[in-house]
Amino acid sequence: MILGVESSCDESSLAIFDPSIGLCGEWVHSQINIHKSYGGVVPDLASREHLINFPFMLQQISQQLSDNKISKVAVTCGPGLSGCLAMGVALAKSLSLYWDIPLAGVNHLRAHSFSPFINLHKENPDKFSENLDQLLPHLGLIVSGGNTILFEIRNDLAIHVVAQTVDDAAGEAFDKGSKLLGLEYPGGPMIEKLATSGDNKKFKFPRAFSGSNEIKFSFSGLKTSLRYALEKMDDKELAKSLSDICASYQEAIVDALILKTKQALVKNQYKSIGLSGGVANNQKLRSEFENLAENYRLPFYLANPEHTGDNAAMIAFAAYVDRLGVKESQDFDLSFYPSLTLDDNM
Repeated sequence: MILGVESSCDESSLAIFDPSIGLCGEWVHSQINIHKSYGGVVPDLASREHLINFPFMLQQISQQLSDNKISKVAVTCGPGLSGCLAMGVALAKSLSLYWDIPLAGVNHLRAHSFSPFINLHKENPDKFSENLDQLLPHLGLIVSGGNTILFEIRNDLAIHVVAQTVDDAAGEAFDKGSKLLGLEYPGGPMIEKLATSGDNKKFKFPRAFSGSNEIKFSFSGLKTSLRYALEKMDDKELAKSLSDICASYQEAIVDALILKTKQALVKNQYKSIGLSGGVANNQKLRSEFENLAENYRLPFYLANPEHTGDNAAMIAFAAYVDRLGVKESQDFDLSFYPSLTLDDNM
């Protein structure tokens, strides 16, 4: 039984994972309403909220914790906001010391990379390792507010970065675009909602590196292109064209992600593809990835909506499956690493 702890940004989360049956429970406290008025996450407020929320969350699950033997505590140790990571690591160390059980530090990005396989484990826990082996090498895409990373999981579970953004992440492009449009935070869902009634070919936004075989992403120019387009409009024109702008802007982001994923599929042979991270909840992106998998006749693994954001379920799961990206610590020397990267094995 593994207790997962997640506090890398503005979600306080705990989860219990049993390798023999899967997830036994998940608890998440979102701070989105607290940060909404600021238009983004305020690090000091986020840290304070973790300090307030975790004791109450532990009280809520105390009955389940007492009825089942926890054998390991797994905690996000990076990347993330320093103050927030510190709260989770401090809690995990305390519980590890109190229960006299091992402590495991988990790379948050590697947890995202394995999160689409939570359902694979749920389908047949006893044969999970065997079934996972048949899906490797695996090509996955993490798309979130801070990261856009195309990666492969090799047969030995080593992770290799295939491509990543050279500037803004796809989630940043959604959020910054929404600010320019005067929409509420978080911007991605607002743009997606408005895009459903818009014409995605009405405005011509750029797709970075679309004519290049070099596999990498860039979304900074897209944001700048949107700003230039808006500077040419008055408020009346913007209101009339808002849905079309959102649809065209979203289309540019999704097109760029699909294009580079296709290029990676052509260059190497993979046995499965996956999608994870907060932007994986975008229905347009999900649909395009499903079509891509079908065209290449590959099984497609998608993280559950509840496991696309910052969640402790994927942390506990990664502590079970990712033997390369987890640092076991018996002497409580575990620290946190705000700038940890996907292929850092700590």
